Amino acid sequence: MADRKPPRVEADELATLQALLQYQRDSLVRKVEGVTADQAAWSPVPSGTNLLWLVTHMADAEQTWMVRRFAGLATDVGEEPPEADPMAHAVDRYRATWATVDALVAAADGPDDPCRGEETIPPVTLRWVLAHLLEETARHAGHADIIRELVDGDVGR
Repeated sequence: MADRKPPRVEADELATLQALLQYQRDSLVRKVEGVTADQAAWSPVPSGTNLLWLVTHMADAEQTWMVRRFAGLATDVGEEPPEADPMAHAVDRYRATWATVDALVAAADGPDDPCRGEETIPPVTLRWVLAHLLEETARHAGHADIIRELVDGDVGR
């Protein structure tokens, strides 16, 4: 896998956060491309963290923070992947979530737009949510990087 550097953008705050978030999203998805179902489910740690869980978790996290907490809408968090190809389903669901999240950001008034969901205490803004998703995605893309290297030696962002 080729190493890809993060984008260098000259843009406003939301566009910069979104560009960096998308880079991390893409990095996570690249780390799981081509793995078998057994490799996707394999965990090198007692917690059970595996490649499939990482992708599913990030789809859930984006839906929880942006759809439910920021926009105050219902989500599909908790949907189980089918047995046939759980990783493909998880990646498709994650990518579909990106489109929903990106549309919510585009419709927002700006980075100071507050969360409208009832369960966000203390209240936070769109700026905080995007920064949180950026750090959460980067953290888990790093986990996926290590797990993938252990699975088959594949390295790179």
